[in-house]
Amino acid sequence: MNGQTKKQQEVIAERLVDLPANKVWQILGEDYGAIANSHPAIVSSKYTSGSLAGEEGAERLCYFNKKGSQMFHEKITEWNPEDMSFTQIIVDHKKFPIDKHNTIVTYSVEDLGPDRAKIKAHLKFRTKPAFMGSMAKGKFKAMLEDYFLAIEHHIKTGENVTVDNFKSIKKLYKS
Repeated sequence: MNGQTKKQQEVIAERLVDLPANKVWQILGEDYGAIANSHPAIVSSKYTSGSLAGEEGAERLCYFNKKGSQMFHEKITEWNPEDMSFTQIIVDHKKFPIDKHNTIVTYSVEDLGPDRAKIKAHLKFRTKPAFMGSMAKGKFKAMLEDYFLAIEHHIKTGENVTVDNFKSIKKLYKS
């Protein structure tokens, strides 16, 4: 069965930031493989194929622990730099209850004027087993919201955001 025939959960996460949209896009999209610098749950990341910069076909591995036993292998399937958006799929994963054939996310940055932007993710997913979908929904939304806050902090300070420092960073920002 393809991804269009099974029921998917949906999550939409957004964050307004007082930053130029092009700077947000640079971190979110153009520096695709370096997600570990600005994602509080990802311990390390690397490109696996495609360009070093974000573009259609670029792939990355995202590790959620130092052992590498929890990971996502992601691939950009649509790249729209003029709209500051891209869509990616999960190629493979380890130790996540995700149905990789039924999971897709679109990230975008909306320019709201000088030094103002909206970061957005629209995630459609299915879990294995499927009954875990409603439980995973809140966790995925929180993870995306934390990622967007971390992007904001990374751009404003240049500091890499990690599992170890995110709790103290989060206290600095009011959502």
